[in-house]
Amino acid sequence: MRLWITGYRSYELGIFKNDDPKIDVLKYCLQKVFERKADEGLEWIISGGQLGIEQWALTEAVEFTKEFMGIKTALMYPYAEFSKNWQEEKQLKLLQLEQQVDFFANVSKTPYTSPAQLKNYQQFMLAHTDQAVMIYDPEYPGKTKYDYDIVKKYQEKHAYQLELVDMYQLQDEAQQYLKNKHTMD
Repeated sequence: MRLWITGYRSYELGIFKNDDPKIDVLKYCLQKVFERKADEGLEWIISGGQLGIEQWALTEAVEFTKEFMGIKTALMYPYAEFSKNWQEEKQLKLLQLEQQVDFFANVSKTPYTSPAQLKNYQQFMLAHTDQAVMIYDPEYPGKTKYDYDIVKKYQEKHAYQLELVDMYQLQDEAQQYLKNKHTMD
């Protein structure tokens, strides 16, 4: 099973610092998703390089695969020079992640020129994965809405599983995370 994982950007979740406690909850949630998917035959965890869920998912996936040998990680950029306009610190963090995953590549070999590259990226992800998990709630739209909409349309003609982790689930995960944290302290 090849899993596409995506979701909210960090700013859409109100996360602006690397030490925000919400990140720990999100990583806890992602870890549980990976464990469940590993039991279902997970082979690849594939995501993009967007700040937020995509980078946290791959960071968590790299750690996860140290325990669950045989599962691979892939970082797919929609186009070349993806993070070119980002702050240097964010570019370096992405470069470090690039060096930790098992595979990385650009879907388009050229730098950004048009929205068609983003559509091609979505089509690539759908064609090269078997299912998707999105940390996304349609009641709280964000940029992930475009991925959500394309998956829903793709499902009309293809057997493609989509799992959403919505705000209610995230709240439940936060409570579970805090409960577990207090038990360990």
